Amino acid sequence: MARTKDPAVRTLLLERAARMLRAREPVTLRSLVAGTGVSTMAVYTYFGGMDGLWKALRQEGFTRLEARFATTAPSADPVRDLAALVAGYLAHALDHPDLYRVMFDASVDLEDLPAADATLEHLVQGVRRARDAGRFRPETDPLALAIQSWALGHGLVSLVATGPLPRETLDHGVPMLTALLVSVGDEPERCRASVERGWAELATHGNGPAPG
Repeated sequence: MARTKDPAVRTLLLERAARMLRAREPVTLRSLVAGTGVSTMAVYTYFGGMDGLWKALRQEGFTRLEARFATTAPSADPVRDLAALVAGYLAHALDHPDLYRVMFDASVDLEDLPAADATLEHLVQGVRRARDAGRFRPETDPLALAIQSWALGHGLVSLVATGPLPRETLDHGVPMLTALLVSVGDEPERCRASVERGWAELATHGNGPAPG
């Protein structure tokens, strides 16, 4: 009779691998389970081996990002909401720099590509809401602007979460995102005010991983 899998063990191994990445420790089958109280067989039981673990770890980054995006409740200001999504992406990278690195490791496959794509869809819908509200020109392409907004945030946070620059570097995101959104039709002063409100998400989130 097959043993019932315990989700807590799966989470334990993922968290352990993430901590090891953060500490720049080599992640091997034996080093992964050392001190966890589970055997090396657990890696095969839950992931099918180390390749499966890396796939699951990469997927976990997108799963947590999607969960963060889902907490951004729509307001009466769709441009503020779009900026809040970009800020949420930055906060996710700062809170999970280990997972953030694995998320964009093209040498590792994803378990569920459509689920990962769902994260971008949050930004696409955010752009569409702002366009339909008259903040952007009618011909604005939601997917194109969503990708541009993501790329802007990704470039900035990669210099901080996994790079050499201080957190204050992220403050450049407000004028950069404002310039991007003004280029598709938003009014400059109104846009800046909306982006600043959305960017305030970073004031209470994105403080980096907990010690341990």
